Amino acid sequence: MYADTGCRYRAGMLTVTSVNVNGLRAAAKKGFVEWLARTEADVICLQEVRAEPQQLPEEVRDPEGWHTVHAPAAAKGRAGVSLYSRRAPERVQIGFGGFGDAGSEEFDASGRYVEIDLPGVTVASLYLPSGEVGTEKQDEKERFMAAFLPYLKGLKKRAAAEGREVVVCGDWNIAHREADLKNWKANKKNSGFLPEEREWLTRVFGEAEYVDVVRALHPDEEGPYSWWSYRGRAFDNDTGWRIDYQVATPGLAGRAVKGWVERAATHAERWSDHAPVTVVFEQ
Repeated sequence: MYADTGCRYRAGMLTVTSVNVNGLRAAAKKGFVEWLARTEADVICLQEVRAEPQQLPEEVRDPEGWHTVHAPAAAKGRAGVSLYSRRAPERVQIGFGGFGDAGSEEFDASGRYVEIDLPGVTVASLYLPSGEVGTEKQDEKERFMAAFLPYLKGLKKRAAAEGREVVVCGDWNIAHREADLKNWKANKKNSGFLPEEREWLTRVFGEAEYVDVVRALHPDEEGPYSWWSYRGRAFDNDTGWRIDYQVATPGLAGRAVKGWVERAATHAERWSDHAPVTVVFEQ
């Protein structure tokens, strides 16, 4: 699928990384730029960018060797997703209005979804609303989920008709299983681990027939966690959540050969409260 054009990726392999940067301008000052310079990823999906493109430093907005797509939120300083690709996209789509369930247009300018087509594969960056029980934030999350599931089904169907695979990467803001967060017993009534949220993800993996790639590669492992609160010693104690997923169509998921979380060596070396999640696919 990928010819050897002199880029850093290996011919016949596709490496995809996803990370919630928790504010790209701040992350750029704390190590993101250095990480970007050394990554071997072919595609990078960013979430919670929280900046307009013109607010980003040039080495982040349009770094050498990368094609970038930025989808900021209409609400300034909120959300925002981006995609970096070493190859020029064949197609770019921001939002999923008109494809999902009724009301999906609500999120077209929310900075929560962008996708690109590359040869044989569609790659998307997703920032699903975080939610908070008993508030409008949770209502927004539920509306998003209701609109997004039909979109995922349609995306898979359209891609299959074109002979394409799909991978939707991002901060899904839901821990699916007890193995996906350290303190699951204390979070059963909190957004991110509510029964109805977990059931919705089960529908993504069952009804819509997508695959949680990292979990498929590590079926019996606790975690690997991708988010740790800045409070207390959550990172040092590995008291985290696995809420950052690469969710792929079965054909692509079956070609995943390695998946891992790029956990910083120390708390001081973190440039986000999330860590990059990377998967290598054979092509």
